[in-house]
Amino acid sequence: MLASYLTLAAVLFCIGLYGVLTKRNAIIVLLSIELMLNAANLNLVAFSKYGVVPSLTGQVFSLFAMTLAAAEAAVGVAVLIALYRRRATVNVDEFDELRR
Repeated sequence: MLASYLTLAAVLFCIGLYGVLTKRNAIIVLLSIELMLNAANLNLVAFSKYGVVPSLTGQVFSLFAMTLAAAEAAVGVAVLIALYRRRATVNVDEFDELRR
């Protein structure tokens, strides 16, 4: 049963990594990072339940990671909105300089 959770987490992580490395839309990149974080959370919960000594430690870390992911998403979207207002694009290739 643990192998199926780990396989699912690996597939989710690979999909997120593909999105981060190949897509040029900043919104898609942020969503791909969130997908990768959720794959890590799935691993934490799976090892917490099916590990050698089952405990709630992995689930607590997973909740902490979800809280950090929500804060990261809020800050990332705020920065993205500010960049869009300044440059009128969400293409990550356009964001190579801090000042113009």
